[in-house]
Amino acid sequence: MKILNAQQIHEWDQYTIQHEPVSSIDLMERAAGQCVHWLEENNLIDHSFKIFCGKGNNGGDGLAMARMLSQRARDIAVFILEFGHLGTEDFHVNLERLHQHAGVEIKFIQTDQQFPLLEKNEIIIDALFGSGLNRPLEGVTARLVEHINNSGCKIIAIDTPSGLPIDHTIEGEKIVKANHTLSFQVIKLSFLLPGNAGFIGEVHVLDIGLHPDYYYSVETSYELIDKTIIAAIYKPRNRFAHKGNFGHALLVAGSYGKMGAAILCTKACLRSGAGLTTCHTPTCGYEIMQTTVPEAMVTTDLNSSVITKIDPDSYREDLSKFDGIGIGPGIGTATETRKVLQDIFGVYKKNVVLDADALNLISADKKLLKKIPQNSILTPHPKEFERLFGETKNDFDRIQLAQQKAKELGLVIVLKGHHTCIATPGGKTYFNNTGNAGMAKGGSGDVLTGILTALVGQYNDAIKSAILGVYLHGLAGDIAAEKYSKEAMTASDIIENLGEAFMSINHQNE
Repeated sequence: MKILNAQQIHEWDQYTIQHEPVSSIDLMERAAGQCVHWLEENNLIDHSFKIFCGKGNNGGDGLAMARMLSQRARDIAVFILEFGHLGTEDFHVNLERLHQHAGVEIKFIQTDQQFPLLEKNEIIIDALFGSGLNRPLEGVTARLVEHINNSGCKIIAIDTPSGLPIDHTIEGEKIVKANHTLSFQVIKLSFLLPGNAGFIGEVHVLDIGLHPDYYYSVETSYELIDKTIIAAIYKPRNRFAHKGNFGHALLVAGSYGKMGAAILCTKACLRSGAGLTTCHTPTCGYEIMQTTVPEAMVTTDLNSSVITKIDPDSYREDLSKFDGIGIGPGIGTATETRKVLQDIFGVYKKNVVLDADALNLISADKKLLKKIPQNSILTPHPKEFERLFGETKNDFDRIQLAQQKAKELGLVIVLKGHHTCIATPGGKTYFNNTGNAGMAKGGSGDVLTGILTALVGQYNDAIKSAILGVYLHGLAGDIAAEKYSKEAMTASDIIENLGEAFMSINHQNE
């Protein structure tokens, strides 16, 4: 799903008006009707409503809803912010229509003294400002938002919570804290940022019938990963295929006391379809790996506790035979281990997946960043990202920095989070829409490294592998949460449910 900015959303409205064709007032009627329909579907129609409107088109949506609700609900009151400006034409048309319904109370707010009493059993509709807002709220408006937020009422925002910009971040400003956000047609970028979780509540995308031709033709920098994108990437297996068709993955993982990370990573790699999997560990890991993951081959370091060397002469291994290398889970941050990264980067030119301690080692020696093979995948969580590339003020700035570094270094940066962000060298950025809070546990990142390493060996495309891998990881986590709960599920459960995740994707392609 494409993620549009405020200007593009406005253009889509205008395109629909011109090419359907439909009048702007009828399009507003359609949007309001979908919002009221959502209220009916969720059994909220029998409540009393207080509807807060600005004098723009978002306020027009609120007025149209008030009129429709007056025919169904028991008690409707409308409050309009009044600062002397005229308002939009469609706002005035809907205000005139609403005046014809005597049962709706309409009041204007100019001062704090005109704020209404809000009862906790009422539902508040926020139609003050929509997606076109580009400035922070202040004065009476900001205090009204604070009044609404302190009410204890269920709050439903129309299009976007008032005060929340849709394609940039405002820190510390007054923003409506909605329980539900009814977004028209598409997800907004700001809905995907962790810092905005307290404002948007549950997001529901309502189809208001905007013209599809604009959507298909418009170019966007951001996309939300959906089934259509996954179906275009995923390749079902040819029945005549053999293990050599699915890549040989090398995992550099584990150290004394952290062999669990190597096990998780290796099992995930095998469950994600790698034709062959080799794990390189310290000597202490040999029996552990051979016992717990018999499907994998194991090579060992000369050191018993940490990884210090991968020497083709010693192990009779030519690194070029591997179709993807994953480095980091449980390897520790010993100085000797950093040398391993230098050695691999110096001779290996295919995709490398870097996670966990590999990222920590690189952050301690930033010169290594420019030695990473082009189109490799980095998978930092926010703190690891900060150590690698520096602090940022907010989520949006962090995404922009990830985009900048992905382009500058020629890497795919997978910035992990609830909606994991995948920044690509070409400038396109993808957000994931699978996964849950039950995955916020030790070992989940090791599983992702194994999945991604398996996929780069099969697809030979870092961007496609990152998109598919992150989606599968989250989908398997969602299946595990359904079975075991978010609290009880573990990283191992993600691995065990990768099969069902693959089957789900396979069925989508049938």
